[in-house]
Amino acid sequence: MLIAGFPAGAWETNCYVVAPAAGEECVIIDPGHQATRGVEETLKKHRLKPVAVVLTHGHIDHVASVVPVCGAHDVPAWIHPEDRFMMSDPEKALGRSLGAQLMGELTVGEPSDVKELTDGAKLALAGMELTVSHAPGHTKGSVTFGMPEAGDVPPLLFSGDLLFAGSIGRTDFPGGSHADMLESLARVCLPLDDATVVLPGHNEHTTIGRERATNPYLRQVAAGLGDGFTSPRRGM
Repeated sequence: MLIAGFPAGAWETNCYVVAPAAGEECVIIDPGHQATRGVEETLKKHRLKPVAVVLTHGHIDHVASVVPVCGAHDVPAWIHPEDRFMMSDPEKALGRSLGAQLMGELTVGEPSDVKELTDGAKLALAGMELTVSHAPGHTKGSVTFGMPEAGDVPPLLFSGDLLFAGSIGRTDFPGGSHADMLESLARVCLPLDDATVVLPGHNEHTTIGRERATNPYLRQVAAGLGDGFTSPRRGM
């Protein structure tokens, strides 16, 4: 399996290009702010053909390049219906102005083909299977994408802004809920095998085992302690 990831734009959001191998079809996950160039360089380097863009949620740092990427390759974008409005109205999604200078670097709106994600759906794309888990908390329409173990590759979780190395996504934007975040962590993350590699929306990758042992939020949920910690208040 080929997984090429890079941090893009002002918020250093991780964009991932995933394929069974070089020279084959691929899926692009979360092409955010200023991700277009990195996507095109990755496709060229590995001789890949995109078949879809899939989105963990609708915040602008994860979707800002969806329109140009989908348009350039004539592929659909998949997003949960509760976050779909964010592609066209990013400021409403954040409850604050993004600033005129930054807005000039964003492509706001929907691509021509948008498909909606549902909890438990299994997307058969580029010869791979991605399992969708609805994981509200950071936003109402946040999802994760899971992939099963394949040969020497352990199970994978593209966690978006649900779970980070040592932390979780913030919940103070419109549509966020700390209670929902804790429920999503318990339902989506805790049942996973410790060997599952977590590929988050920001910062470095980790594993479920490492986070189960060291992440204060996941430890809190595992112990059934309720609202012992408030969610972070930085980043996107």
